[in-house]
Amino acid sequence: MLQFNHFNFNVLDLGRSLDFYEKALDLRPVRTKEGPDGSFRLLFLGDGSSSFTLELTEVKGRTEPYDLGECEFHLAFTTDDFDGMYQRHRDMGCICFENRDMGVYFIEDPDGYWIEIVPQRS
Repeated sequence: MLQFNHFNFNVLDLGRSLDFYEKALDLRPVRTKEGPDGSFRLLFLGDGSSSFTLELTEVKGRTEPYDLGECEFHLAFTTDDFDGMYQRHRDMGCICFENRDMGVYFIEDPDGYWIEIVPQRS
């Protein structure tokens, strides 16, 4: 059997990213790890209902933003409160793209990663 485990985003400021993910998506830390030499820190965030985690990696001394290419990748979340999440993200000013025909929208995190918000469908 094969199961999804985690997905990684490299971030410049772990504290800023944690603040964003807690406010925007209610994700909470479930595990941390630091390199033996202190060169990196990992923070795994969970949604409280699945075992899948988002790993945020901060590399010590990194100051240049990561090259995300054309950002043709994204992480997606399903919500049973689409309208409430939309309003929260609108208030936060982090909605970067809406596809009304498909009934989805995207938010952008502090490092430029896109996250799709999908309504729970019956």
